[in-house]
Amino acid sequence: MSRERVLTGITTSGTPHLGNYVGAIRPAIEASRSGDVESFFFLADYHALIKCQDPDRVNQSTLEIAAAWIALGLDTDKVTFYRQSDIPEIPELTWLLTCMTAKGLMNRAHAYKGAVHANQEAGEDDDTAISMGLFSYPILMAADILMFNAHRIPVGRDQIQHVEMARDIAQRFNHHYGEHFVLPAAQVDEDSAILQGLDGRKMSKSYGNTIPLFLTEKKLKKHINKIKTNLLEPGEPKDPDTSAVFQIWQAFASKSQVEAMRVEFTNGIAWGEAKRQLFDLVNEQLREPREKYLQLMENPEKVEAVLQQGAVKARQHSASLIAAVRSAVGIRPLG
Repeated sequence: MSRERVLTGITTSGTPHLGNYVGAIRPAIEASRSGDVESFFFLADYHALIKCQDPDRVNQSTLEIAAAWIALGLDTDKVTFYRQSDIPEIPELTWLLTCMTAKGLMNRAHAYKGAVHANQEAGEDDDTAISMGLFSYPILMAADILMFNAHRIPVGRDQIQHVEMARDIAQRFNHHYGEHFVLPAAQVDEDSAILQGLDGRKMSKSYGNTIPLFLTEKKLKKHINKIKTNLLEPGEPKDPDTSAVFQIWQAFASKSQVEAMRVEFTNGIAWGEAKRQLFDLVNEQLREPREKYLQLMENPEKVEAVLQQGAVKARQHSASLIAAVRSAVGIRPLG
């Protein structure tokens, strides 16, 4: 019996932070260790070009993100871990799917509609600064998914629509050319942790309130000390459920450590002491991955070798599928 196939796309923009680790990276790596699934992970560097046209930044971000996942324990021998741009069949499939996709479907994509609305609010032409990459990228995402006939796609709520679009495109293609694609389903983890940032809001690059994942010990301590707290003095009881310090502690601590810290808050632990303990906890858990990450960043050829190995594994699937799809649409030898 074949295993269920799960495909996870990894954005290659920005530097990973604690929120990325707790909310996405850690649970995805843990899930990939199950013997019941066949896991595919890809670095979405083509997607990154929609928002970033700085070549050095695109390249550096790809290295940082790949090194982070490897350092944090992704077993690249067990899973298929590849870079999107190393699979030439993906842009080819994108075009074949584009020819079967109604423009009206793309008109309804949230990102495009949001950009149009922003232009209208600003009194600009509807299409100002909107590229065809932004408009049509749901088709590229569909190609990413359908290329490997993935059954489940772990996504955030804001990405559900794209999986639904991939499903619609697959249904239309299958109806016209015969059954070639599995119909994917979005998987949303309602229990995934969302960390608070330095200012108490959701940790996000757009808010500028993140704690980068692989800071040096000195910089990690400095960032943790910046976490916003109230003016309650040592000895005054503190509410753990409204504290960013406690919330981050909860994401890294064991159940017994969480309960012990909850008691400490009730007893009025000083903010400085709470932050010191949080630093010790997070630093200890990240010490070994940080060392491996820094080694990989100093030896990018090792990361490249892992990605090339993953591309070979991925193309064992993509080459055969694109051959079948090409034949189905009539692109095949004459005679």
